[in-house]
Amino acid sequence: MPVRLLYLISDLFFIILFHLIRYRRDVVDTNLANSFPEKSTKERQQIAVRFYHHLCDCFLETFYFDWISDKKVVERVKFLNPGMPNEIMDKGKTVIILMGHYNNWECFNNWGLHTDHKSYAIYKKLRNSAFEKFYIHLRSRFGSVPLERALTFRQLSDDFRNKTPGLALFLIDQSPRVHDIQYWTTFLNQETAVLIGPEKIAVKLNTAVLFGRTKKVKRGFYEVEFELITDNAKACPKFEITEKSTRLMEKLIVENPEYWLWSHRKWKHKQTEIVQELITALD
Repeated sequence: MPVRLLYLISDLFFIILFHLIRYRRDVVDTNLANSFPEKSTKERQQIAVRFYHHLCDCFLETFYFDWISDKKVVERVKFLNPGMPNEIMDKGKTVIILMGHYNNWECFNNWGLHTDHKSYAIYKKLRNSAFEKFYIHLRSRFGSVPLERALTFRQLSDDFRNKTPGLALFLIDQSPRVHDIQYWTTFLNQETAVLIGPEKIAVKLNTAVLFGRTKKVKRGFYEVEFELITDNAKACPKFEITEKSTRLMEKLIVENPEYWLWSHRKWKHKQTEIVQELITALD
């Protein structure tokens, strides 16, 4: 399919998704209102329109990235400083990359073309087996190894014991389950429960931790730049890695909010509500 036709279809999908189906419009509107109370209703509506356009692009680009050549994907997804994680791994240390559902996060899958080291794409098991097979294939096309989230620590621990440095990518802006919540912070003007699993793994294995900053250059073209959070996770105070990565993620979103996944139910849990439920249960 010609790329121009791909984006014409994306524009058609936008009309269906935004105007006809109104896919999660209430979730998006609520998230934007709570995150940007200082903006006018018109400004937030403009962000929402741009977000839905981008969401449709991402959906179709996922299928496009599934079949394009190595040469094409390298042209469309550029890593600005691939030497940073590679130099760390060359010294025998594992690297953990922290990113969010920002821009097209699937574009990171071609990282395997930029390294001689093992790289893992961490994923959450899907209920739909057909979609799961598709995403496993997509994330392994260019050399990365798909790794189910529940098996991550065991695999990285084995690599650590075998002195086999590698790289693992985690998406950090997902909402933890209630019984897994161990850390709260303020994120986009709201009290937010944050995943700390990646930090715990980094500290136990004393990895380096980098933040993956993505930028949409234009339709179908992205850049990824790494920023060092720490090269010695074990020496970091508790929650420092989680807090730093959260602030970096927040800064990206504030700069260009339309590229974050606003249809995600990020704020399902409220600290005050959970505390009240515990008090009620104890009574």
